[in-house]
Amino acid sequence: MAAPPRDEDLIARVQSHLDSFVAVQRDRLAEAGPGAAALIDAAHASVSGGKRLRAAYCYWGWRAAGGSTGDDRPIMAGAALEWLQASALVHDDVIDESATRRGRPAAHRAFADQHRHRGWRGDADHYGAGAAILLGDLMLSWSDETFGPCRGSAAAGAHFDACKSEVVAGQFLDVTTEAAADPTVESAMRVVRFKAAKYTVERPLLIGATLAGADRGLVEALRGFGLPVGEAFQLRDDVLGMFGDASVTGKPAGDDIRAGKRTVLLARAYERSTSEHRTTLDDLVGDSRLDPDGVDRVRDIVRTTGALAAVEEHITGLLDAALRALDTAPLADEVARKTLTQLAERSVQRER
Repeated sequence: MAAPPRDEDLIARVQSHLDSFVAVQRDRLAEAGPGAAALIDAAHASVSGGKRLRAAYCYWGWRAAGGSTGDDRPIMAGAALEWLQASALVHDDVIDESATRRGRPAAHRAFADQHRHRGWRGDADHYGAGAAILLGDLMLSWSDETFGPCRGSAAAGAHFDACKSEVVAGQFLDVTTEAAADPTVESAMRVVRFKAAKYTVERPLLIGATLAGADRGLVEALRGFGLPVGEAFQLRDDVLGMFGDASVTGKPAGDDIRAGKRTVLLARAYERSTSEHRTTLDDLVGDSRLDPDGVDRVRDIVRTTGALAAVEEHITGLLDAALRALDTAPLADEVARKTLTQLAERSVQRER
């Protein structure tokens, strides 16, 4: 039984593919001048580093279906998913008016700072938002171009296309639930499913598996594993967004509260709240100028109502269900089963 590649080996292969792709784009857009070069630099920075979680699920979906170790197609597909994620994050930060991403200024903030530094005319923040939207659009286009050689598999192409549509639909659901101040767990879980769970785990797995020729039985078994892992991943992300250490997560804890994110944590808190608690939550959640004391008041309500404990229990249940599904899945490679188990646990039991 072949040993699994080390995380750093897979990461290096994906990064090499991304770097080579960017080099081609630099040549292609050289005539556009230094302005275009700045946009390419920002795109390259957006995909430099990171855990490559989506690429890893894609690769191990490929191996689970019996794909060979020497084929570059799952690496290409993984790189395409990295462009898709980078695009979604840039757009998400503009929508949420987030200041930071992974401990650095979010793209729209970085572009705005460049505008101010150079003393350009007009509103710097407006320029920053516009430039970041275009950056996200460029990387979405590049995700399609990177995936192109994998479209020999119609099934993999269909999963990739669905992945793009679902993440946009999920983002729209997210902003809609914020605007409507919808406090229900059902609505919050729908956002979790479409904005994060499907494109983080389920679709990458299925893209890799169908690239390797997986039959319907294996696809459905991997779906039974991937969706609950993806949901647990996002629920963990929500917990870290409210209670995580900013020095570890790279984003200030409390940003989701200030943005008015209708997370499952918050929905559970509303579900269990007294009328006094609900009034406090209504007053504080969504206040972009909320100070640390206000953030702590919301956190206290989430803890004392039992919402945090309920979400932690939900995460555990989802992970358990996923691992049971994986145990009985008809995988072609037992190394893949072991590695997917480890990936699932790391996805859910993390600090950033």
